[in-house]
Amino acid sequence: MLTARKFATAASATVLGLFFATETFAADVTWNVSVWGKRRAFTEHIEYLAEKVAEKTDGKFEIKLHYGGALSKPRENLDGISFGAFEMAQMCASYHADKNPTLTVLELPFLGVNDLETETKVSWAVYDHPAVKKDLARWNAEVLMPSPMPQYNIIGVGDAPLKVENFDGMRVRALGGIGKAMETVGAVPTSVTASEAYQALDSGTVQGVAFAPHAHLSFKTVEAGKWWTANLNPGTVQCPVIVNTDALAALPADMRKVLDETVPEAVDHYLETYAKVYDKWWPELKERNIIQIEYTDEDLAAFKAKAGKPIWDQWVAEQSAKGIPAQELLDLVQSNVQ
Repeated sequence: MLTARKFATAASATVLGLFFATETFAADVTWNVSVWGKRRAFTEHIEYLAEKVAEKTDGKFEIKLHYGGALSKPRENLDGISFGAFEMAQMCASYHADKNPTLTVLELPFLGVNDLETETKVSWAVYDHPAVKKDLARWNAEVLMPSPMPQYNIIGVGDAPLKVENFDGMRVRALGGIGKAMETVGAVPTSVTASEAYQALDSGTVQGVAFAPHAHLSFKTVEAGKWWTANLNPGTVQCPVIVNTDALAALPADMRKVLDETVPEAVDHYLETYAKVYDKWWPELKERNIIQIEYTDEDLAAFKAKAGKPIWDQWVAEQSAKGIPAQELLDLVQSNVQ
């Protein structure tokens, strides 16, 4: 009898436990996030968001990061969001400029953005524009927060390019819009992978490599360079964190409130993380006696006139022809850079 009673009690406890476990599971919300590469400064705001959202909801709202393109290829993240393959993702506007043309205004060269705080401010302003929201709504997507990337600058060998004309004929590892901008001042954009950049610079295959500071450290181009364009700031990439609109709308009110309140904290954490990169960067330049080229306002105006304005005008003409308020978006960016 005692054995049977113990068995009955244990069985009842098991059933009860399964009941509560099922109830807890049913009440949870899990979002999957498609990211590429591995955990790094570029993903720290998503990591922070996941940690704090789980903490603030006692684990009821889980945000799971899937690295290495496990859920989707980087260039297909917007598509995955559109049909709900996952709830959140990072994407870069230049990966599919035809699918998110309004966001490409933030990838135009020589916009005058000098720091990540300004990049963040400008990004938020653009995300809030009705044309941008309409653009992303076609893909059932909304921007959750920016991933502000530092301006690319060039580390190089040989004679330092102190004036715009000194780039004429220089082979530079510069891709996308930055490569196009450098081409307008006479440079020769060269497609070299990030992992090959150090060897290309060290051997003289290229005379310059355009990276953000953290990449110059990671790929060791700083070890080969002799000069650095400290404030050329030719451009960067725009890679926001986006969410599926239906998933966002389905969030319980309390979880939506936690998510919205935690986003600004996550962005601040991201900026603090990148600040630590710069804490390493400037001493590294000094220790290696790398010449830091500081262009005057007149020099930068010359770059902008030759490598910026013509590309802006072309972008405005092309996007306006598609019915996009392109000049309005460019003016919005410029007004927030000041």
